[in-house]
Amino acid sequence: MTLTTAFLGLGAMGTPMAAHLTWHAQATGGRSLVWNRTAARAEAHAQAYGSELATPDMLAEADVLFSCLPTSADLDEVLAALPTLKRGAVWVDCTSGHPDAAPRQAAALAGRGVAFLDAPVSGGTGGAESGQLTVMVGGAEADLERVRPLLDTLAGRVMRVGDTGAGFAVKAINNALLAVTLWATGEGLAVLGRSGVNLGAALEVINASSGRSNASQNLIPARVLTREFPATFGLGLLAKDAGIALDMVNSTHSSAPMLAQTAALMRAAANLIGGDVDHTAALRLIEQMNKVVIE
Repeated sequence: MTLTTAFLGLGAMGTPMAAHLTWHAQATGGRSLVWNRTAARAEAHAQAYGSELATPDMLAEADVLFSCLPTSADLDEVLAALPTLKRGAVWVDCTSGHPDAAPRQAAALAGRGVAFLDAPVSGGTGGAESGQLTVMVGGAEADLERVRPLLDTLAGRVMRVGDTGAGFAVKAINNALLAVTLWATGEGLAVLGRSGVNLGAALEVINASSGRSNASQNLIPARVLTREFPATFGLGLLAKDAGIALDMVNSTHSSAPMLAQTAALMRAAANLIGGDVDHTAALRLIEQMNKVVIE
């Protein structure tokens, strides 16, 4: 059975993800539609990858719709603007959304005969380009199995983590932990820098020892020490995700002071350094606080 897929949201992550779906459609005889609020991006994708530029009316032809947007509120706007959807379709939302939004969105789509999966991804732009993302899925197992072959074109690991909203929840906590390790490692390096230690050598030791993390092994050496800070995942988005994690702490009456403090620090960094810069630029605030450059 050939499928018509649609991908909505062609940002840094969505563009390569949609490309993998397009290649899958080309190999299986299906159709691959793309749509973006900035139409020029969709036009560029169609020209570069051979996808099909879609109008909102054409999206009603899709059997499976993927979205990858900045926030759950953005998805709400898109859903409200679409006139019709195909009954029996599945909507797979790869947005780093809010767990509280997922049940409401699922119910709204169910009323239109469409199933919903919250399926945020991890792995960064490199994982998106290589098709080796990790997808954390909330929703019905049966709906996941219907779209698993498509998700497998995007990902090296697809894991159902629970019912509707669970995917968003895991993503928020995962990114909050990213923020914790990034910030804590930055503080440690700032202290070492003020002590006159060679930071490159120090990172090599840390990465061979118990203090290592993704931040110390991958992010800081490639983005901070080099002073490149390539804009892939925005600092404002990391602050948003840490804030979602804090909402979860409060809604579950949990005690998580480290997550709460880190959410506040990420928001401060986004406000002072800028929301559109790469998330690793949060360490520039640590540098300002300590009058040291982490390089």
